[in-house]
Amino acid sequence: MASGSGPVRVRRVYDAPEDGDGTRVLVDRLWPRGVSKERAAIDVWLKDVTPSDELRSWYHQDRSGARHDAFVERYRAELDDPAHTEAVERLLGLVREGGPVTLITAVKDVADSHVPVLVDHLGHVRKRT
Repeated sequence: MASGSGPVRVRRVYDAPEDGDGTRVLVDRLWPRGVSKERAAIDVWLKDVTPSDELRSWYHQDRSGARHDAFVERYRAELDDPAHTEAVERLLGLVREGGPVTLITAVKDVADSHVPVLVDHLGHVRKRT
């Protein structure tokens, strides 16, 4: 499952790396279960662009999806928080260097995860600067 054709792409860690991935950035707080470092082929691991443990736990307590909008709002606020901005800036630096950047995650449902929020946030920050 690969998505995106611009400078930021998204792939699951369980998919084999591809030549066009460019810089592969793990955007999960925990290392993916059952995946060796060699197989994952991760160039950079940015734990601090992920939702806080508190936010992640809160979001996953309700599997109905009712918390999604609130999760997006709270995660966007976290991404603007000083605790996250250094990692966001590092990720933006990789994007600005040129060539594709592929965000790697282990989540099963990428569309309903933090990853699309992060991609959208990166786009907004790039437009502001």
